[in-house]
Amino acid sequence: MIEKRDHGGGLDAAVAKYGGTRADWLDLSTGINPVPYPVGEIGADAWTALPDSAAMDRLLTAARAFWNVPDGAEIVAAGGASALIAAMPHVFAGTRVTIQKPTYNEHAAAFVAQGWTVQKDGPSDVRVLVHPNNPDGKIWQAEHVGGPSVIDESFCDVMPAASLISEAHRPDSIVLKSFGKFWGLAGARLGFAICSPVLAQRLRDHLGPWAVSGPALEIGARALEDLAWADAARERLATDAARLDCLVGWKLAGGTDLFRTYAVEDASAAQDHLARHHVWSRIFPYSKTWLRLGLPHPDRWDQLDATVAGLR
Repeated sequence: MIEKRDHGGGLDAAVAKYGGTRADWLDLSTGINPVPYPVGEIGADAWTALPDSAAMDRLLTAARAFWNVPDGAEIVAAGGASALIAAMPHVFAGTRVTIQKPTYNEHAAAFVAQGWTVQKDGPSDVRVLVHPNNPDGKIWQAEHVGGPSVIDESFCDVMPAASLISEAHRPDSIVLKSFGKFWGLAGARLGFAICSPVLAQRLRDHLGPWAVSGPALEIGARALEDLAWADAARERLATDAARLDCLVGWKLAGGTDLFRTYAVEDASAAQDHLARHHVWSRIFPYSKTWLRLGLPHPDRWDQLDATVAGLR
């Protein structure tokens, strides 16, 4: 049985239930940078022509430099990290995968959809490590990587020193990177897998040609080349994460500089209160006390402060 896909987002449903317009709402249900990379002008060819190899080469060169990809490892770009997660059961051989929970549920759903058995621990054919973990922010170490492994670093760009990218040289490991979260451009649908040439070729065969759109190739390369923007974004996100902790005053259960997970008395009641004031949050089916908030846009702190005041 495939696990229910439980995600953030779903703002349209919240608007329908609680009223208002999308513009009224402060959507903190995802861990996406609220100050996105400035896209700028996109060349006409990016929209009208099939993506060519030069655009892909530029993107992959920028990715290799940005993440300091080890020699011997290759990079495969795809239409979002979700597309790569769905491909993992097709890349590895076996029937059993170890995924410690709680974590991002798409990994388990992808393997179950292909007939694999998901377990919390013990020997298996593949192990999935979400690093840092969503939603508790747990950090894994290199010694945790053994045997075939998927290392999901979708939220690791706020803490590059903790990256396990060095493990990408292993013949049986894949490191996944998400573009949408740190750069705040989830709609671009761009993700990366960094792995051995053998695994990279399996991925390419599965994904087929033109796995990334022309606009995403251009935007992604531009953003990955802009190291100054990345440094400034990390500094701002760290400051805002600390500010959010102080503002809400709740016990921190974990998180990253892109999202904070708090332990509250009644997560469902807290989400309902926030929603009645047009602030959308994230709760989890496996916890009655965890409530997760992303960071607000710099212009929307007052709305959050006024809303949370009723819960203090």
